[in-house]
Amino acid sequence: MTIRIGAVSYLNTKPLIYGLSRRLPDASIRLDLPSRLAKRLASGELDVGLIPSIEAFQDPSYRIVSDACIACHGPVWSVKLLSQVPMPEIQSLALDEGSRTSAALARILLSRRFGLEPTMVNWPVRDSLDQVNTDAVLMIGDRAMKDYFPGYSHVWDLGEVWREWTGLPFVFAMWVARDKQHGDIAEKALIDARDDGLDHLANISAMEAPRYGLSEERCLSYLRDDLRFYLRTPERQALQRFQSYAVQAGLAPGRNELTYHGCEVA
Repeated sequence: MTIRIGAVSYLNTKPLIYGLSRRLPDASIRLDLPSRLAKRLASGELDVGLIPSIEAFQDPSYRIVSDACIACHGPVWSVKLLSQVPMPEIQSLALDEGSRTSAALARILLSRRFGLEPTMVNWPVRDSLDQVNTDAVLMIGDRAMKDYFPGYSHVWDLGEVWREWTGLPFVFAMWVARDKQHGDIAEKALIDARDDGLDHLANISAMEAPRYGLSEERCLSYLRDDLRFYLRTPERQALQRFQSYAVQAGLAPGRNELTYHGCEVA
C-alpha cells in the first residue's frame, strides 16, 4: 500500500527522515513548508504529515503518530521574533509565510506578556528581510539561522522565551495521520527513521552544512543541542499548555483533544 508522507523542508527535519525511504520503500515522500503541509494533510493530499503543532489542534480526527517530533528545551536558534522597536512597542508584525505554530506562539507571547495585538501581514518566502516594512518580523527555519540581523536590535528566540515563561519545552511539529490505518503503517518506520537519524547526526551535518552556509560544527550543534526529537511526558504537557493558550486566543477550537496513536509515554 502506497502511503503519502509530507515532511518539512527545513534542516531541522533531516534527522527525522534519515533513512525513511528505506523504512517505507513504497512511500511517496514530499518536502514543503510547514504551512503548506498542513493544507495538504487537511485536503487529503497526504496521509501522514509532519505538521505544525497548532494544526494538530484543528481536526478531531487527527492522531499523533509515533514519539518523533521537532521540539526544544530552550533556545532553538531557528525561530526568532526580530523587532526594530522594544517588544512592548510593537504595532505591526510580518509573519513568515511558512509558519503556523510559530506565528501562533508569537501572537500568544505578545498578547499575554504585553497585551499587544499588532497588525499582522504575510511575509512571502521569496521576499528578503529588506522588503519588510513592519516594526517586527517573525522568521523561522533556515533563513532564521543567523546570529545578527542589521536593523533589528531586539531579538526573541521563541523557544527560549517560552521556556523562561512556562518552564516547559516547546513542540513545533509532530507526525500526524488522518486515520488509524495510515498511522499503523507509519508509526514504527517514523520511530526507526528518527533513531537512525540521531545515530548519524555527524554524517547529516557533514552533508547538509554546505547547503545552509554553516560550518559542520554549528550544524551539528543545532541538530544535537538546540533541538529535541522525542515526544515524551514534558512535551505532551507543553502541547496541552500551548493548546490551552491557543484556544483562549481564538487560534484553535476548544472541543478537540489530542489523540496519540500507539505512542508510549516516557
